[in-house]
Amino acid sequence: MSAGTSYEALSVETLPDRLKGLAALAGKVGADSGTWQVQEVGDGNLNLVFIVIGPTGKAVVKQALPYVRLVGDSWPLPLYRAFYEYHALTRQAARDPGSVPEIFHFDEAQALIVMEYLSPHVILRRKLIAGEKVDGLADFLGRFCARTAFRGSELSMKSGDKKADVGLFAGNVDIPAITEALVFTDPYYSAEMNHHTEGLAPVVDRLQSDVALKVKVQQALQRFVSNTETMVHGDLHSGSIMSTDRESRVIDPEFAQYGPMGFDIGMLCANFLMAYFSQPAHRGGELEAYQSWILDVIEEVCSTFETEFRHLWATERTGILYPASLFEDQGHDSTPACDAVLSGIWHDAWTVCGIEMHRRCLSLAHNADFEDIADPAARAPLEARNLLMGAELIHTAETLADARAVCALAREFNRKDVL
Repeated sequence: MSAGTSYEALSVETLPDRLKGLAALAGKVGADSGTWQVQEVGDGNLNLVFIVIGPTGKAVVKQALPYVRLVGDSWPLPLYRAFYEYHALTRQAARDPGSVPEIFHFDEAQALIVMEYLSPHVILRRKLIAGEKVDGLADFLGRFCARTAFRGSELSMKSGDKKADVGLFAGNVDIPAITEALVFTDPYYSAEMNHHTEGLAPVVDRLQSDVALKVKVQQALQRFVSNTETMVHGDLHSGSIMSTDRESRVIDPEFAQYGPMGFDIGMLCANFLMAYFSQPAHRGGELEAYQSWILDVIEEVCSTFETEFRHLWATERTGILYPASLFEDQGHDSTPACDAVLSGIWHDAWTVCGIEMHRRCLSLAHNADFEDIADPAARAPLEARNLLMGAELIHTAETLADARAVCALAREFNRKDVL
């Protein structure tokens, strides 16, 4: 397949013949494409994902579609998102080595990436629904969020390099527009593609009638579209993490853009909180212990983030922001400056956390934590707790002490009957 070939979506049947000349793939799975076995495993909202199995190994081929797969060709979407995913993966690999799959090949014309096949990794969300634990999960995620946030900012990068990167990712217009609409806007009015569980109408009306809430959400949107602090993954949830029982990798950064430092960790914590609130429908006798483990993960993710961020502040603060010439070189402690930066990060993070908890129950793309609960009568009360806690986080984001306070709120809402 040459770079000049016009785009054509792959299929299980056509992939071996079309990619047989691709050395990067043949080198991983075997040169004879007639021996390849191909499985299409994409269960997300946007893309085709194939596992290619050959006599010498396995690889993943991911290809963008020219529309939103969840909706169909009535919602067109540019193929260039694969270009930004590729560039995001290369930056994440540099900023936190070993955190993302290895890239073997990128074809911009075909909007496809050939990458490492992760095995025996499975989607983290499925492990959470099944009640499985992952050793070291919190340390991995806390370090990933801190390292990518710090090293993608002008706390670390040269100003010219950062500005050039912002310019590059500024071309990713249509994908962040999905976030701007489905995450920050649609949950708070009767948007066309909204849908929610039967029985939630009183809670939905309460949220959509809360003017102060909507103001805070729109302020968060304003920061999201205006603040280019660092390159964010843009869609960091439990479906964008693959884990074994002791190792994890981050995948699918096609929503990457430059945005607020607190965005990724806020979205991540929201998905752990939704896993927490959904557990009564998934667990039996181990319910309390497993819910406690999920909250422990949230606290440890945030603690690790702070520890790593402060370490990078002390050892890698080489950009134009808060330079040593203003602090250490004059014998001044820069800790108060670091404290102030972290305070702003957590304000953004807890606001985004609450918003994400809303959109996953009210907007277009829901998540399996709740959706796998077949009985609406069982699902609605759990989602209601999640929705009302999300509102509390948005209202109190500026004053929340820390992740421990957030987890205490979760325990409080978990005991409430709100429907």
